[in-house]
Amino acid sequence: MPRTARASAGDYCYHVLNRGNGRSEVFHDASDYEAFLELIAAATARLPMRVLGWCLMPSHFHLVVRPHHDGDLSRWMQWLMTSHVRRYRRRHGSSGHVWQGRFKAFPSQDDGHLLTVLRYVERNALRAGLVGRAEDWRYGSLFAGANIIGPVALDTTFQPRDAKWIARVNRPMSEKELAVIRHSIRRGTPFGTKDWVSQTAEKLGLESSLRPQGRPRKQEKQNVPISVPISFCPHQFLSPLVSRMSPLVSKPRSLRKLEFHLGLICYHR
Repeated sequence: MPRTARASAGDYCYHVLNRGNGRSEVFHDASDYEAFLELIAAATARLPMRVLGWCLMPSHFHLVVRPHHDGDLSRWMQWLMTSHVRRYRRRHGSSGHVWQGRFKAFPSQDDGHLLTVLRYVERNALRAGLVGRAEDWRYGSLFAGANIIGPVALDTTFQPRDAKWIARVNRPMSEKELAVIRHSIRRGTPFGTKDWVSQTAEKLGLESSLRPQGRPRKQEKQNVPISVPISFCPHQFLSPLVSRMSPLVSKPRSLRKLEFHLGLICYHR
């Protein structure tokens, strides 16, 4: 089965995530969380990356980033994932898969749609019931921004948050907002206006994410009834046939029986 295309073009905002293998826990304690944040900072020092938001959860993580150049996102994430797996195996003594596979990245339009993605990411722990207020989750960018603390440099210049941002994050998202974002996560589709999504999917080779899932439905064969003119009578066509068949059978069928046997009805005026 071919792999789904994964965008890595520069100068786009991306919602990036990955989950533990089999949805198992990846971050077991504070040390695991803090080490991953330090790796994000180290990856950014190696390859500049605008980190706009994040939220680390027990079994997965969300990042919102904006790479400068084509290919930066793939290289940045490859180093981050590889470094984390080495650290995880060394600390926990495991040898199997840590993550479920390749990371997922979904382009987001850098307008109000990006703010919706940031709200979704930063309220993840609150939505999961891990904290009573989103800003209390120590392993999210909302906590880091509110307390100006942590190893990761949060970029708030590209998409500034207003004074009511924390209140907005704590306010529940509508079912429509959640459904659209979850569709983007499930299918890997860009997130934005209809025209922007179409243009971005074409530019980044993500057209398949916009097509309906599954095989196209087969068209059912329809039985088209054959209309026979009421003046039509098969006698004229069957008479020669009966004449030829009569010598071949011991008891020749009458013309009427043969018509009935062949499913024909003769209408007489």
